[in-house]
Amino acid sequence: MLTTVELETRELEQYRTAVLPGVVEAIRDDARPLRGARVLHVNATGYGGGVAEILGSMVPLMRDLGLEADWKVISGSDPFFGVTKAMHNALQGKPHRWTQEERTLWVETSRANAQTWEEYDFVVVHDPQPAPILGVLRADGRRPGGKWLWRCHIDLTDAQPETWGLLRPYVAEYDGTVWTMPQYVREGVSEANRFIAPPAIDPLSAKNVTLRPGEADSVLERFSVDSPRPMVCQVSRFDPWKDPLGVIDAYRIARERYPELQLVLVGSLAHDDPEGQEWLQKVLKHRSRDADIHVLTNMDGVGNHEVNAFQEAAKVVIQKSTREGFGLVVSEGLWKGRPVIGGNCGGIPLQVRDGETGYLVDSSAECGERLIELLSDEDTCRRMGAAGRELVREHFLLTRYLHDYVRMFRTLAGLRPSERD
Repeated sequence: MLTTVELETRELEQYRTAVLPGVVEAIRDDARPLRGARVLHVNATGYGGGVAEILGSMVPLMRDLGLEADWKVISGSDPFFGVTKAMHNALQGKPHRWTQEERTLWVETSRANAQTWEEYDFVVVHDPQPAPILGVLRADGRRPGGKWLWRCHIDLTDAQPETWGLLRPYVAEYDGTVWTMPQYVREGVSEANRFIAPPAIDPLSAKNVTLRPGEADSVLERFSVDSPRPMVCQVSRFDPWKDPLGVIDAYRIARERYPELQLVLVGSLAHDDPEGQEWLQKVLKHRSRDADIHVLTNMDGVGNHEVNAFQEAAKVVIQKSTREGFGLVVSEGLWKGRPVIGGNCGGIPLQVRDGETGYLVDSSAECGERLIELLSDEDTCRRMGAAGRELVREHFLLTRYLHDYVRMFRTLAGLRPSERD
């Protein structure tokens, strides 16, 4: 069954100093006709991924706008999350042959979660795991009310046809869809109520708030990272699409020039990601005996505060993905005034303006060379870091994403567009 996530209170007014002038007023003005509307977000996990991070801040801000907003997560067995992880990988291009048992488990888990369905005015279902909920409600003769959005956070440019064919009929049930980039939209998706809305970071979260002097060094020392020496880091799940082994290879190239260099790899192990432990072991093996490669997870006591400290202390932030729906950690690094070296894929080029806020790379060798370049040029690092922070302020803060949802709800409710639309 669906489980409600308990949330802290947040107020939009708190964001005024972080955002551009007029942003807070514009959001409140556009949300006023929606006051009292019931809103539900549904996803697969309450922690350990970008979607959960966003919803933990977004839903309280919706409440502050006067919406009666909730966030619920689905329940599922380990085999179910194995199936949905395979689906995630196949939608990013990894071949997978579907069995009838896998298809049935995916759909029936949604049916089980929808047994005690409550009515809402707007429902946002995130990613493939709970996508069949609307379809199974209707197939079972129930008539759920409200307007429904399916939000895809995945890069579908190389989606396996069989897997998209499995998902598409359920997506077609929705009143609208939300995508990070136009390039991700697949065939068979209605043009009606098709929205483009990249994710965004919360500048006031524990992961992104400005740290007090000395806080970052204190965290580094706690995890045996030598704060006076240069350090680079990557923060991401342990899976093949984040290419953690390639990051280690790039670090080794740079270390030939800078023998004092350290690498911190931080990953969160989430219950909906059964591959995480497997890839963690691959990373540990690839690290070999190098004591200056620090591999850390939430199981080691690394939370949002610690991630903030590692990104703040890094000379360069890396996100060497080979597939990436968006990559919130890229915006996180830029917000802290650090240049980012990112894989030239998915949503990363939206954030990394090559040569301006960091560099885009296609290989470990290129990543290593760019690391050497940045480590040897403090002025370029400062220039890129400043440009990156302003890029995020303008385009990738949570307030913009919140405003996107307000506009989407207005459209679905048949309200006139605001003057700013």
